[in-house]
Amino acid sequence: MTSDDTLRRWRLILGRYAARPLACAQFSAGDWQLEQTLEYLYGREYEGRGLTRTSDRGPGSLDPSQLRAVDWLARSRKLFPRDVFERMQTQAIERYQLTALLKDPDVLRSLDATPGLAKALLGMRGRLSTHMRDAVREVIQKTVDEITRRLKSEFVNALVGRRNRMRRSPFKSAQNFDWRATIAANLKNYDVERKQLVIERPRFNARVKRNLPWDVVLCVDQSGSMMDSVIYSSVIAGIMSSLPAVRVKLVVFDTSVVDLTHLAHDPVEVLLTVQLGGGTDIGRAVRYCESLISHPHRTVFTLISDFEEGAPPGALLCAVQRMSEARVTLLGLAALGEDANPVYDHQMAQRLANKGMHVAALTPTHFAQWLAEVMN
Repeated sequence: MTSDDTLRRWRLILGRYAARPLACAQFSAGDWQLEQTLEYLYGREYEGRGLTRTSDRGPGSLDPSQLRAVDWLARSRKLFPRDVFERMQTQAIERYQLTALLKDPDVLRSLDATPGLAKALLGMRGRLSTHMRDAVREVIQKTVDEITRRLKSEFVNALVGRRNRMRRSPFKSAQNFDWRATIAANLKNYDVERKQLVIERPRFNARVKRNLPWDVVLCVDQSGSMMDSVIYSSVIAGIMSSLPAVRVKLVVFDTSVVDLTHLAHDPVEVLLTVQLGGGTDIGRAVRYCESLISHPHRTVFTLISDFEEGAPPGALLCAVQRMSEARVTLLGLAALGEDANPVYDHQMAQRLANKGMHVAALTPTHFAQWLAEVMN
């Protein structure tokens, strides 16, 4: 990278607070568009710290007051890669409260549906006007549909059945591929000169459907810090509700406990029902979930929380120990999402582990794999 490229990048990073000699150095018209677009959003960081905007921004300047939120959105979509734009879009709403984007239903519908955007909208529901609610629902629905599309095959393949090596399947997928049987069936096709095995008839295993269902109890902390996990939990509950071998119970909590089992099949309705914030009484929620268990040895209880217990911990620890002794399979998830970056109470997590609970932070795919191992 040349020194000019380095100066250009630093100028874009520092914005209008860069040293004045850099203001015009090596800046093209396209660079000024980038600078103006970044300034419109991230200049609010300076304002939040008491610094005011200035208008001496060099040739080609377009002050933020002249750039509307809708124009900024359209320009950003064109200037930046998709993943960068999605991050900026979410930060505009969640961090910088760019409410102009939330006053027009058509603008809201034009936003790229992402988990980050869904999280921001859910956190602002109480501040949105009535005529925006349908648009919010549509954005949440698109987000849920996209996550479901990516995850459903993972859960279906993992949970519907184990491989049956005694029966061949007409359904050809990589997960069912039987390499041993394929080699045995095609040895006669070995090409000596090329030293290659020519496969004419690949073999695949069938799957055995389970007859005895499992109960999966999802106990989800709905505090604001767990919002990413709430989104993925609701989608996973919806996916598992459609599987014949799984019976899902869905419970959300803060200091109150709300049983949403009747909505588990509808992730959008679940997300529009949860109330973010409030205190945390994990013990109360776990005791309620314990009362729902009728087949302990075929029940997976999953507590999705940061384990920041607001109540005295005795009731929580006793309930976990009782379920462990009853042979309930226990999993504590400090985070459930694509990144699965947890922030949680390590001391409480260790105490739960000592009572028989497996504690982890998992992506949805790893969660599906873990459930499959337990249920096999």
